This record gives sequence, structure tokens and C-alpha cells, in this order.
Amino acid sequence: MKTSSMTLGILVAGLSAVSIAAYAETPAGQGGKMEYGEYKDWPVLGVSHRTEKNTLRAIVGNEIAIKAARSGNTQPWPDGSIIAKVVWKQRVHPHWPSAIVPGEFSAAEAMVKDSKKYAETGGWGFGHWEGRKLVMNNKEKSAECFACHMPVKDADYVYTLPVYQ
Repeated sequence: MKTSSMTLGILVAGLSAVSIAAYAETPAGQGGKMEYGEYKDWPVLGVSHRTEKNTLRAIVGNEIAIKAARSGNTQPWPDGSIIAKVVWKQRVHPHWPSAIVPGEFSAAEAMVKDSKKYAETGGWGFGHWEGRKLVMNNKEKSAECFACHMPVKDADYVYTLPVYQ
């Protein structure tokens, strides 16, 4: 259990230090644009360790998403919710070999809830950055993301388990 607490602490600290300066068209943010770095002060919504990808993720949310999670109002998530994932390759802590910690920054992802604009994809728009390059934000690619989220249809297509539950 100490490793999990340590990992969460390091993820939160790492998230505070991350600043991606890419400015790109995306379904998230005001007017379809989001400065991908604006999430760096958002509260942590959850964390995940993807063993098949050897990555750690800090999942953060904008004010609407955090308020919804804290109040249990995620069935469905309210319009305007933005959930962002900051992804790092995992590495072993140099002074604590049993701790898995963030290594090299890998990617960032975002989901934005707009039930009218993104009706074809369960009310969610998707964006994916590899490093600072936006590699996915169009209708076709969003359909691919949406297909992967089908197993969690009953959770409004969101895999994240908020730490507030």
C-alpha cells in the first residue's frame, strides 16, 4: 500500500511540473481550442497504471468534472466536463526499487462532454497528443476512440474511477 501512496504522490508532483505548450485545434476547451497545459492546475480525478503499455497516468478534470465526481453526478457526466490524461512511461525509482514512478512524458489525451455536438460518439469528443503534437482530433479518429470506450458504456463511456467515490 505504501507504493500506491508513493506512486500517487509522485504522479501528482509530476503533473504539477508538466507544461506542454502545444496550442491546437481540439474538441476540448473554449471555442474548440485548448492550450494543452491549461490542465496542469486541475485537480486529480484518478490515476492508472497501464501494465500492458508500461505507462502511468494522472487523470485530471476541469472544475465541472471534479464537481460532478465529488457529488456522484457522473451518470451521465454533465456537459462541459473535460477529463485529461497525462501519460508517462513507467520507470523504477532510483532510490526505491519497489516503486514504479513516472519516467519520460509520453502523451496527453482529452475527452470533452458535449452531448449535442458529439452525439455520434456517446456525447464525448476525443483528442490525443503524442509529445506536443496533436495526432488525433477528427470525427473518424474520435469514432476509433469511442469504439474502445464501448465496454464502459454503463459508466458513460469513461474508464476513470474517480478517487472521490
